Amino acid sequence: MEVGVPFEHRQSAHCESGVISALLRHAGLPMSEPMAFGISGGLTFAYVPLIKFGGMPLIAYRMPPKGVIRGLTRRLGIKMSFETFRDPDAGMATLDRHLAAGRPVGAQTSVFWLDYFPPDMRFHFNAHNMVVHGKRGDHYLISDPVMDTPVECDSAALKKSRFTRGALAPKGLLYYPLSIPRDIDLAPAIKSSIRANTGMMLHTPVPFIGIRGVRYVANKLRKLPGASEKDRKYARLFIGHMVRMQEEIGTGGAGFRFLHASFLQEAAPIVGKPELLATADRLTKAGDEWRQFALLAAKMCKGRVPMDQNVLADELLKCADMEAAVHRELRAVMA
Repeated sequence: MEVGVPFEHRQSAHCESGVISALLRHAGLPMSEPMAFGISGGLTFAYVPLIKFGGMPLIAYRMPPKGVIRGLTRRLGIKMSFETFRDPDAGMATLDRHLAAGRPVGAQTSVFWLDYFPPDMRFHFNAHNMVVHGKRGDHYLISDPVMDTPVECDSAALKKSRFTRGALAPKGLLYYPLSIPRDIDLAPAIKSSIRANTGMMLHTPVPFIGIRGVRYVANKLRKLPGASEKDRKYARLFIGHMVRMQEEIGTGGAGFRFLHASFLQEAAPIVGKPELLATADRLTKAGDEWRQFALLAAKMCKGRVPMDQNVLADELLKCADMEAAVHRELRAVMA
C-alpha cells in the first residue's frame, strides 16, 4: 500500500508553528513560521503551580498546545477541522482515509514513542506536532518540523504515540484547514496580535502570567529554603526544571523570543512600521539574556559555580525588565 501526496518539508524552530505554517503553504497560503507564531500571539510566560510537569510546577514560555494554531487561524478567518478519537483503531483508520484522499494532516503525538527519534532524545512530552502526508507499506511518511529531512514511522509506533496517556494526552488528534479566505490581509491580524500579546504580557491581572510571572518566579527563587540538604536538593531540582522547560521543551524560552523577533522584522514593511526593526533587535537581546540565565543556572546545578539563588533571581529580573521595555515600545508603536 502506498498513498499520499508530495509535501514540502522545512525544518522549523518549533513544532506547532512549523506544522500550521506548512499546512497553510500546502493549501496555497504563503506563510512563514515566524509570521504564523507572531499572528497567533503565542509569546508568553506562565508559572502554573497547580499543573505539574515531571513533578514540578509547569513553567511555559509560549501559549498552551493548540494555542498557536487557534490564535493564527482565528485572526485570519481560516476554518480548521479538529478530530479526536476514543478508539485508537478508528483513529488510525481515519488517518488512512485522509491520506488516501490526498490530504496531509497535522497530528499531535508523544515524542517518547516515535521510533525515528534517537533514544537519548525521547522524553514524555505529549504535545509534539507533525504532518503525516503518506504511507508506504506499514510505515507512515512524516514531515516532522524538528527533523532536517522527511522521516518514516512504523505504524505501531505512531499509533502508540498518538494515543498515549498522561498530561496533554493527544487523543489521536488530527487537524487540517477546511477553508481559507481568498484574499487575506495580514496587516490587521498583525496589529491585533501585537496589541493583544503586549496587553497580556504587561497587564494581566494574574500574578503568574507575563512579566508579573517572571518577577514572581524571581521572588520565589530568593525564598527557596536551603537550610537542609533536602531543601538544597529541591532548589537544584527546581532550577534544573526551569532550565529544562526553557531550553529543551519546544524551542525554549529564548528561542520563542528569537522567533517573535523574526516575526516583527517580517511584519515591519507589511504594517508600515519600520520602528519594529529596532524593537526586534531589542527582543533578540532579551532572548540572549534568557540564554545567559539558563547557562548560569545549569552551571550552578552541576556544581561548576557556587549555587546562588539571589544571582539567578537578579538575572530573571533583568530578563523581565528587558521584555517589559520591548512590550511597552510595541504598544506605543501600535497605538
